[in-house]
Amino acid sequence: MAASMRIRTNLGKLGITRLLEGDITILKRHIKNKLNLNTLSTLTVPSGGKESLKFEVGKLARFADGSVVVTCGDTSVLVAVTGRTEPTPGATFLPLTVDYRQKAAAAGRIPTNHLRREMGASDREILTGRVIDRSLRPKFPDSYYNETQVTCNVMSLDGVNDPDVISINGASAALAASVIPWQGPVGAVRVGFSSDNKIIINPNRRQQLAGKGSVIVTTDQKENILMLEGEMKMVDYGLFIEGVTQGASSATSVAQALADITNTFKRPFTATNTMPSQNVIDSIEKVHEDKVFSVLADTSHDKISRDTALKKARYSTIKDCSDLVENQQMIHDALNVVEKKLIRKQILSSSVRCDGRLLEDVRTISSSVDVFRPLHGSALFQRGQTQVMCTLTFDSLQTALRSDPMSVLTGGIKEKNFMLHYEFPAYATNEIKNPGMKNRREIGHGALAEKGLRAIIPDNLPFSIRLTSEVLESNGSSSMASICAGSLALMDAGVHILEPAAGIAMGLVSEISHKRKVYKLLTDIMGLEDYFGDMDLKVGGTKTGLTAIQMDLKIPGIPVSVLRQAIIQSQAGLAHVLDRMQETSGLSQPRPSFKPNGPVRELVTVLPAKRAGFLGVGGHNMKKLQHDVGVTITPVDESQYEVFAPNSEAMQEAMEIINKNLESKKEPELEFNAIYESKIVEIRENGVMVQIHPAMDPVFVPNRQLDHRQVQHASALGLQVGQMISVKYFGRDPVSGHHRVSRKVLSALSSKTFQYMDNGTSRKKKKV
Repeated sequence: MAASMRIRTNLGKLGITRLLEGDITILKRHIKNKLNLNTLSTLTVPSGGKESLKFEVGKLARFADGSVVVTCGDTSVLVAVTGRTEPTPGATFLPLTVDYRQKAAAAGRIPTNHLRREMGASDREILTGRVIDRSLRPKFPDSYYNETQVTCNVMSLDGVNDPDVISINGASAALAASVIPWQGPVGAVRVGFSSDNKIIINPNRRQQLAGKGSVIVTTDQKENILMLEGEMKMVDYGLFIEGVTQGASSATSVAQALADITNTFKRPFTATNTMPSQNVIDSIEKVHEDKVFSVLADTSHDKISRDTALKKARYSTIKDCSDLVENQQMIHDALNVVEKKLIRKQILSSSVRCDGRLLEDVRTISSSVDVFRPLHGSALFQRGQTQVMCTLTFDSLQTALRSDPMSVLTGGIKEKNFMLHYEFPAYATNEIKNPGMKNRREIGHGALAEKGLRAIIPDNLPFSIRLTSEVLESNGSSSMASICAGSLALMDAGVHILEPAAGIAMGLVSEISHKRKVYKLLTDIMGLEDYFGDMDLKVGGTKTGLTAIQMDLKIPGIPVSVLRQAIIQSQAGLAHVLDRMQETSGLSQPRPSFKPNGPVRELVTVLPAKRAGFLGVGGHNMKKLQHDVGVTITPVDESQYEVFAPNSEAMQEAMEIINKNLESKKEPELEFNAIYESKIVEIRENGVMVQIHPAMDPVFVPNRQLDHRQVQHASALGLQVGQMISVKYFGRDPVSGHHRVSRKVLSALSSKTFQYMDNGTSRKKKKV
C-alpha cells in the first residue's frame, strides 16, 4: 500500500493524470519517458536559409506533455502541448486547438489599446494559428479524439525572422517529443520569390517586402506535402512549382532532423466510437450500394435534392437492416463508411462525378455587374450553386486600416487601403444560427480572398477600397468565388486593376494500399466532394500567374508530383473561369473612369488669414461639414486641404459650404505700427477680446501684451467689458493668420493713433 502511494505521488509530480493499472511495464516506460522529457536536450537544424533552427526540449514549461523553445536568429518561440488522456465524449473529429500569441513585450513594445495590455487574438494571430493547425492535424491518428492544445508564445522578436514558420517547426518538435499520439514530425519552410524571379528559402522580412511574395510549405519525413499557404504578386505557375519543389526538399530535411528528439513511447488511447466490424460494413454495403449509385447517377439533382435523396436511401437501408444489426448506432456508423466509400468509388472507377461532370470540368458560370446603381461598384458571381455578391466602397486614405506594431513587425502591412470583408450568413446553407462575431473560418476565408486580389490592385491608389463579399448560396468554395466577384466589382467601379483575377478549388480522391496508389484530381469541387475528398486546394490567380494559394489535407501527405499536376490543372481551370466571367458580365476590362456616383477628390487652398473661418472654433466647421455632408477633409500641407466626397453631389454641397465659410469680409486695411482705439468685448482668463472695427471680428490680446508687468488676469488692471483701450497693430501672424496687437508697448513708442466710429469711418485722434 505504501509503495502504491509512493508511485501515485511521483506520478502526480510528473504531471501524469492517468494510471495504467495492471501493466507495470508500460507504467515504468511512461515514467522513464516523462523523466527524459524533463531533461534538457538541444538540437540545431539547418533551416535552408541563412539562420539555423535551435530546438531546446524541456527547457521551459516542463509540466506540459511536451515543450520546446525554438530559436532562429534572435526570434524565439515557446511551444507547449498538452492533451487529455481520455477521449472527448461524443466527439466525431479531433478537438485540436492551436493558440498562437505574439505579445508586444517580445518586440520591446507596450500595447497601444486603452488598457495597455494584450486583448483578444488579432486577425494575424488567428490566421497563423490556422496555418499551424493545418500543418499538424493530418498526422494525428484517424480515431484519436482526445482534446489537444498547442500553445505558441512568441518570446522574442528580432524583426528579421518571422515567427510563423518557426512556430510550425516548434509545434512539430514539441508533439514529437511528447507522449501524445502523433505520427510526425513535420518540417516547414517559407519559399520566397524575388523581384528578379529567383527562389529564396526562408527569406527575411526585408526580402519578403521587396519580393513577389512567398508560400509556406510543410512536409513530412518522406517529402509528402501536408500544407501550403501563400500570397504572391502573379508569380509564374512554372516558377511556383519549382519553388515548392525546392521548399519541400528543405522542409523534409528539417522533419528528418527532428526525428532525433522523437519520443518512442506514445500514450495509449481508446477510440471514442468503436467502428463496426468489416462483416457489418459488407452486409450494409450490399443493401445500400444500389440505392446510393442510383442517386449519384441522377445528374439532375442539385445540392438540396441530392442530400434529401441520400437521406431517404439511408432511412430505407436502416429499415431493411434492422433485423441484421440490432444496434442502430452501429448501422449509422456503417452507413457513413459505406457512403464515403461508394462516392469515392464512383470517381475512382468511372472518372465521372455525381453531377455528370468529368474530372476537369467547371460548373456553369454566370456573372453580372452594376447590380445596384447607387453603389460605387457591385458584382454578382454564380458558379453552380455557389453565389456571391460583392460590393465596393471608396473612401479617403484616412480610413485605411492601420495594423498594430506587432503585426507589422511579423510581416503585416502597416496601412491597408484595400480590404476585403467576408460574410457567410446562415441562410447560405439553409441553416439557422444567431449572427455574431466572425469566427475563425470566416476570418480565414476573407483573408485568403483578399490575398487573391491584392496583387492586382494598382500602387499609389489615392483612395481606400473596401470590398464586402456576402455568400448568398454555398455549395463549393465561396472564398474562391469571392475572388471572382471581387475582381468584377473592381472593374465595375473603374479601378484600373493590373489583370482580372479568379479563384478555383481543387480536390483529390485517392486510393492508397500496398497494391496500388491512385490519385484523381478534381477541378472546381462542390460541397459533397470536399466533405468526402482528401484535399482542398484553393488557388487564386490570373492568366499570368498565381496570387494566392491554400491547401489542407485529410490524409497524411501527398507527393510533390501530385501537387504539380494539381497546379497545372488549376491553371487551365482559372483560364476557363476568367473567359466565362468576361463573356457573362460583358466587362473585359475596367471602366475607363468612375461611375457618375463615384468618388470625387478636390484640393482646397486656404490662406493662413482664412484658416480660422475654414476650420471654425475647435474645428467646428470642418467637423460639422464631415458629419452633415459625409465628406472627409485631410490636411495636405500648411495651406492645402484634400476634400474627399463619396459622389459629385456631396462634393458640390460641401464646396458651397466651404466657399461660404471662406468668404472674405470687407475689412479695413489696418496700418502697420499704428495705434487704434479699441473696445473690450470679452474678458478671458488668458487675455481680452477687443473690437477694432465694426466690420472685423474681435481680436485677441493676451495677458502678456496688456502691460509691462506680469498680469494673471485683466481685472488686475481694472479693465472691464465696454472699456476703450489703445492697442498697437503689428500685422498678421504668418502661421496662424491672426492679427497681432499689443497694449504694453504704447508707453515707450510713438505712432499714429486711429479711432473707428460706430459707422465704420475713422478719424485721426492724436499723435504721441
